[in-house]
Amino acid sequence: MKNLASLFLALVLGLAQLGARAQGVMTFEKELHDFGNVAEGTMATHEFKFKNTGNQPIIIANVQASCGCTTPDWTKTPVMPGKNGIIKAMYSSSGRPGIFNKTVTVTSNATTPSAVLTIKGNVLNKDEVKSTLTPAQLAQSPRVVLDRTSHDFGKMEAGQQPVVRFTVKNTGKQDLVLGMLSSTCNCVGYKATPTPIKPGQSSVVELIYAQRQVGKMSDVVTISSNDLNGDTKLTLTANVVRDLNAASMVKESGVAVPFK
Repeated sequence: MKNLASLFLALVLGLAQLGARAQGVMTFEKELHDFGNVAEGTMATHEFKFKNTGNQPIIIANVQASCGCTTPDWTKTPVMPGKNGIIKAMYSSSGRPGIFNKTVTVTSNATTPSAVLTIKGNVLNKDEVKSTLTPAQLAQSPRVVLDRTSHDFGKMEAGQQPVVRFTVKNTGKQDLVLGMLSSTCNCVGYKATPTPIKPGQSSVVELIYAQRQVGKMSDVVTISSNDLNGDTKLTLTANVVRDLNAASMVKESGVAVPFK
């Protein structure tokens, strides 16, 4: 009877140890990536690759960047034992010259539930980059060509957010990555994050105009990119009124009109 109890205890302990070892293991090829020198306007992107060297599927619950300038993405499906997954880190260098060192924290059900990955580099302005390149190297740069450089919304109501579409063509030799927008009014943004444009191809980019000031407006918008020849500028104009309804035109003049 005593031997039977000992055998049962050993079996329970063995199963417990087996259960403790039954877990996914996230093994990265590397946990730090140095971009070196990066041209301002570039979306510096790196994929950290890992392999599940454990014996259970790995499910990534979340990936959190250390700042808003870094956008993470990751394998959303379970990574089975022996299979590979990725953690992508994208750093927006627009308007951020100088050295950067950012992290992304990976949370999962692996043996190490929290893993920290690091990206670093040095953002150079385009003039600095151009000074280090030969004419042949500069010719390999992406090139931004817009179908037009201005748009007039006409008469619009304050508070509206109309959308304008521009066609952007990449006439250069490398993928074109559009970066941050800046404007004199801080009222222009992308409707959706633009995707990289292959050499020789075109893409429609939609911009949202959220001008709230009343009057005739003219706002210059700068589109940063990895085009080493310089940023691209366009002008948005509009006649912004308080209310487009004809019945409320009295509001335009600011004169009080008595109603009986």
